[in-house]
Amino acid sequence: MCGRFTLTIDLANIAEKFGVEATTQAMHTAPRYNIAPTQPIAAVLRNGETHFTELRWGLIPSWAKDESIGARMINARAESLAEKPSFKGLLRSKRCMILADGFFEWKQENGRKTPMFITMADHQPFAFAGLWDSWKSPSGEAVRTCTIITTHPNDLVATIHNRMPAILLPEAYESWLDPSIKDEQFLSHWLAPYPADAMSARPISRLVNDPHNDSPEILA
Repeated sequence: MCGRFTLTIDLANIAEKFGVEATTQAMHTAPRYNIAPTQPIAAVLRNGETHFTELRWGLIPSWAKDESIGARMINARAESLAEKPSFKGLLRSKRCMILADGFFEWKQENGRKTPMFITMADHQPFAFAGLWDSWKSPSGEAVRTCTIITTHPNDLVATIHNRMPAILLPEAYESWLDPSIKDEQFLSHWLAPYPADAMSARPISRLVNDPHNDSPEILA
């Protein structure tokens, strides 16, 4: 699964990488060192035009009776997207890229769990493959939420955990955001494990265990 991640680089500095115009709001987004489920997260989607947006992490399908389901739908398994009613339609029409520059997994060793920080080897930002939906609250508010797709681990992450987030290759960005592409098999081939030799991992502070902690000391 993917249950925590970081985005410490200002969105204005990564706008060009993802082909999105930086807005004033994006330029003033504070660094985040311990993003957790149910929190707002930065994403890119194409809904008319490609743009940055804020989504709540934890998918609430449009048909849900209440929002509590969102806390249980922070991840979606790549292998079964096309089979599950909650995800099949979204795979065809509501895909997004969730921005990050690192994520956390916990490695079981010597009877305890060591938090590990996993990044690109060059420390550049990247994009998780995600799905999003819009849910109307009882008060009539439109709430846009998302889930992070997970896949089998690459050789690096396999030493830490049995799943990893599906990280999109740069050449996948255009296809993943294009709502006119609805071929499930074609889309699913972008959800393979990211090349291990392009990534690195290291242990970090146990401060990350508390989602209320959100400071650079977590990465020490």
